[in-house]
Amino acid sequence: MTKNLLVLTAVLEAATGIALLALPAVAIALLLGEKLESSGAMVVARVTGAAMLSLGLACWLARNDGQTRPGRGVITAMLVYNFVVAALFGYAGLVPGLTGIGLWPAAGAHTALAVWCVASLRSA
Repeated sequence: MTKNLLVLTAVLEAATGIALLALPAVAIALLLGEKLESSGAMVVARVTGAAMLSLGLACWLARNDGQTRPGRGVITAMLVYNFVVAALFGYAGLVPGLTGIGLWPAAGAHTALAVWCVASLRSA
């Protein structure tokens, strides 16, 4: 269960990170339905992409260590990340104008991943 969680998380986070690095305007438009109009926003989106790519790499490298203390540390970090991102996306969905086609699916995916992290930590 833990290995599958870490592999899926690695793939999703790395893919999203690469999308934000390569095409930040498209990724943000799909997620929030907003345009990135300033160069500062482009830089922040790309920094976020680099962070997400790094999270994906950490999950990939820890995929066989889920039951060890460092592996549980990665899962705990991903629990916090997924919980906060799900809450932020849920809040964003309540703000008029933020209606990207990917917003609610992303919020749901992060909620599901957070629940999976809790279940994985409990089984350890």
